[in-house]
Amino acid sequence: MGNISRRNLIRRGALLAGALPFAGSLLDKVQASPLLSGKPAVSGPWAVNGHAGSAFASEGWTEREIGLNAVEPLKARLFANENPFGPSDKAKKAIMETLPVSYQYPMRSMGDLTSKIADFEKVKQENVFLASGSSPLLMAAALGYFKPGCNVVTGDPSYADLPSKAEKIGAKWVKVPLTADFKLDLDAMEKAIDGNTVLVYICNPNNPTATVLDTAKLKSFCERVSKKVTVFVDEAYIDYLPDPQGTTLIPMVNTGANIIVARTFSKLYGFAGLRCGYVVTQPDIIKKLSLYTEASMSITTTTLQAAIASYQDREFLDAALKKTIASKEYLYEVLKKEGYTYVPSSTNFVLFPIKMDGKQFTDEMMKRSVGVRFWKFNNKDWCRVSIGRMDEMEAFAGAFKELS
Repeated sequence: MGNISRRNLIRRGALLAGALPFAGSLLDKVQASPLLSGKPAVSGPWAVNGHAGSAFASEGWTEREIGLNAVEPLKARLFANENPFGPSDKAKKAIMETLPVSYQYPMRSMGDLTSKIADFEKVKQENVFLASGSSPLLMAAALGYFKPGCNVVTGDPSYADLPSKAEKIGAKWVKVPLTADFKLDLDAMEKAIDGNTVLVYICNPNNPTATVLDTAKLKSFCERVSKKVTVFVDEAYIDYLPDPQGTTLIPMVNTGANIIVARTFSKLYGFAGLRCGYVVTQPDIIKKLSLYTEASMSITTTTLQAAIASYQDREFLDAALKKTIASKEYLYEVLKKEGYTYVPSSTNFVLFPIKMDGKQFTDEMMKRSVGVRFWKFNNKDWCRVSIGRMDEMEAFAGAFKELS
């Protein structure tokens, strides 16, 4: 046992040493943040109120700004695509019941959740790899696949966690503009693949546009492209679709396809703060990813038991989805009454073009205790509003009407 522990320590030490340059680069970026340096803010998928950094760091800047800029406590937290209706009562009960044994390592719970996911998705347990949310798995993919000179092909804009991390390592980030209807342009993405491409990243439904691809077309794309490079399909928002099981590409894993399908409990399940996610992929890919993440050993026993209790709890999921749709329909009406268009959403957020500078808009909304995010693309400024409780949507409407 002592030898095993020493080996683990040596391996972790080597990983830490290898990560130091990456950490230093990230620290440089944090120190260069507009909050600390006073430099002009940047915009895009990696900006919250204009501040650059990782997804979670930038949400952290937003939290700081709430204290600095809001004239009163935040009325509407609409910048993080969280589910304000969750987690379920079953999850909360499981957490409370697990607290007395939370001193125990979570090995058994990991197996139970893995088995439950594998049974539902009709894959083998060896195809399921757990982690504390999908973020550690995106990081593992960046570290496992990329080195200087390689490239990753993504849509633009799309969720930037994985490609941004790959870029920090020295890889090239190939950004392919969206189609006219704000969907990932699969044909153009396929043409962008070259001899240096090692991964194609697909976020479906896409963030921040909230659009979803035709399933048959995406499957055909993955069948062709995965023969050349690995395709990473991020299905973080798939539970908001009418037919998740008919849309997911997880069945392709059973055919031996060279794809990684990521899922998370952070959205409809309401686990953004509890942290639980997983990928379904080939065992050899899991072996590669496992070198760069603590994976399931980073998930608490309480979170695992909550995930087991609430996994595929249709009563809760359907109720949360119904409330999300009601809030979204309310938002649509607000935007239409104020003369704004929007991108029809298949998720728990809505993107629409605004009529002022994005940073100015989000700052003004924050002064009114409403937190939202902005993007710049297609020569326009855009606001992305996460769907909240009805009282939060009403708070958004009140603030928005003052600015529109």
